[in-house]
Amino acid sequence: MSRRDQITMSDEEVAAFLAEQRVVVCATNGGRGWPHLMPLWYVVRNGELWAWTYAKSQKVRNLERDPRATLQVERGVEYQELRGVMLETHAVIHRELEVVAGAGTEIFERYGGEGGGEALAAVRAQATKRVALQFVPERVASWDHRKLSGVY
Repeated sequence: MSRRDQITMSDEEVAAFLAEQRVVVCATNGGRGWPHLMPLWYVVRNGELWAWTYAKSQKVRNLERDPRATLQVERGVEYQELRGVMLETHAVIHRELEVVAGAGTEIFERYGGEGGGEALAAVRAQATKRVALQFVPERVASWDHRKLSGVY
């Protein structure tokens, strides 16, 4: 068995890892040819990562021009504890208020927001300036160095 095969996470492990982590780094193709990296909060819906961001942000402008994005979620400091998932995706930009507000509400609730009426009204008010980003995976790569059991 190859080293790559040894450290690959199963689909279930990938799903659990993405559910427990909190920040994804999103790489889009910038207009000057340089990768544009930005952290995002996200939720997982049916195996896809969803985020929301300002409609006029650079990442949205990049995705309007080229919908390809690479996402990475990682954890660990020492080599033997490194874990991560990289997703090559096509982003779908949603501008419909109900879709954007729904994604914003899920994100708000996931990151500790109280779901009271005032808070949800604030999320909905922000939704008019934002878009929801749906990242449809084309390829997934994962690694969990803990599976090497200290043998490198």
